[in-house]
Amino acid sequence: MKIDKIRDVSILLAEDEEELRESLREYLELFFHRVYVASNGLDAYEIYKYKKPSIIITDVNMPSLSGLEFVSKIRENDLETKIIILSAYSDQEKLLQAIKLHLETYLIKPIKTDMLKKVLFETVDSIKKTTNRAYVDETIYWDYKTSSLWLDSKEVKLRSKENLLLKLLFSKPNQTFSAQAIFKYIQSDKEKKPFSNYAVTSLIKRIRSKLPLELIHNIYGSGYKITTL
Repeated sequence: MKIDKIRDVSILLAEDEEELRESLREYLELFFHRVYVASNGLDAYEIYKYKKPSIIITDVNMPSLSGLEFVSKIRENDLETKIIILSAYSDQEKLLQAIKLHLETYLIKPIKTDMLKKVLFETVDSIKKTTNRAYVDETIYWDYKTSSLWLDSKEVKLRSKENLLLKLLFSKPNQTFSAQAIFKYIQSDKEKKPFSNYAVTSLIKRIRSKLPLELIHNIYGSGYKITTL
């Protein structure tokens, strides 16, 4: 059975043991569209800086930079990224140190895939509830960081003015914007066109055609708004 991969949450795996690393990579790729892999702490930190993964899974003991050192560097400026530590039973003292690093959880080796799956999906749910997103329903949300619309974990491709219109409506969810206010907002500095209600309605129609439900609500005599959860 084909699984719809999670596209809006990325993950970084840092593990120096090759066999385990490749096994975990294959498992993670069953669920996540973007999986980054590193075999040591330094490489993992470089990937973190450039890819900004949503979730990090890291072993405690790694060459170049240990897992705890790697996480400590991240936590100097970032308390948001979700981090899961992998460790052996013999690493209890290190796990006590790790508690201070705002971990999501830790998993003891050998890793049980059912437990890993449970932790990962709980973490994904937590990200979706706490990050800068406005959910219209369980499958559609607006990402404020990237100013993008997502449906079923896939980004909805929008034209520039479609994106501007949604950016305006999501700036104040549940508030009604007049057609005149929308038209003024979506016009570029170079455009000096007179108000056109048709331009606004046709833009809204194009956006609605890309979604399975009515994202933008028409408030009779007032304008348009988006209602969020």
